[in-house]
Amino acid sequence: MAEKNLILAFETSCDETSVAVVENGTKILSNIVATQIDSHQRFGGVVPEVASRHHIEWITRCTDQALAEANVSYDDLAGVAVTYGPGLVGSLLIGVTAAKSTAWAHHLPLIPVNHMTGHLYAARYVGEFKYPQMALLVSGGHTELVYMKSEHEFEIIGETRDDAAGEAYDKIGRVLGVNYPAGKTIDEWAAKGKDTFHFPRAMEKEDNFDFSFSGLKSAFINTVHNADQRGEKLNKYDLAASFQQSVVDVLAEKTMRALDQYPVKQLILAGGVAANHGLRSRLDHDMQKYHPDVTMLQAPLKLCGDNAAMIGAAGYMDYEHGDRAKLDLNAEPGLMYSEKK
Repeated sequence: MAEKNLILAFETSCDETSVAVVENGTKILSNIVATQIDSHQRFGGVVPEVASRHHIEWITRCTDQALAEANVSYDDLAGVAVTYGPGLVGSLLIGVTAAKSTAWAHHLPLIPVNHMTGHLYAARYVGEFKYPQMALLVSGGHTELVYMKSEHEFEIIGETRDDAAGEAYDKIGRVLGVNYPAGKTIDEWAAKGKDTFHFPRAMEKEDNFDFSFSGLKSAFINTVHNADQRGEKLNKYDLAASFQQSVVDVLAEKTMRALDQYPVKQLILAGGVAANHGLRSRLDHDMQKYHPDVTMLQAPLKLCGDNAAMIGAAGYMDYEHGDRAKLDLNAEPGLMYSEKK
């Protein structure tokens, strides 16, 4: 019988307090998520100080609940994994402090996890990873194409030069009067509209794998404001569809070109925006058409947002590779893939 390595994982990089217990990186025994959306909606986005205070209120309760739901004790654990970056520094510090305290008190190894690696490993719950591999990571703060020649080896081959895709969704949502986070509503509206505005596809044809969404955001906002000044009412469903089509076209085009240049066995789609039905559908279509021999693993919808189960999966991989942090581990809000603890 295979040995059970249980990882207690903490995730507090933004506005979700989450604690999970994961077995061998592939089985979720518990995944507790305390969301703060209601607290931040009236501000139109995440307020860092408010987020930090909520993490303090919830971290011990989430930990107790995660252990209870998994029916395990601290003595059953093999290690403690925690997101230490990137993210909001105040929020990260709460999770890092909780994880360090737990590791010290119960004599457990401390495993530092990159938040974006966590998103990638959310797809590990769908199927086994095969290398080499490409990942499209799309979230509120990041949009990246990551090439993995082998496990534990990451190379960012493309990233956003300004706004991340999820960030652009929230900003245009504000113009349309959609509460934060706007992604789900815009996705639903897009399904009811048509691409009638033909917004720009920035950098779509450039000879690189980078992204840019600030120009699209500006074009969208200017279109809406100009119509308001003329007293013209625009169809919100067509606006959403036009915006989303532009985002999806660029993401899909760059991803297909990356797969042309980097022969891989798998494509991973993960991150908060990976829950977007328009993007999932488009990539399904393009993969079957252009790269039928490459398997695509899409992170489960319930694990696209921030959660500790994904950190547990990534943490187990790091644990197996011997990654350990000392008790002076600190939050690193601007952490990059190339940096190791």
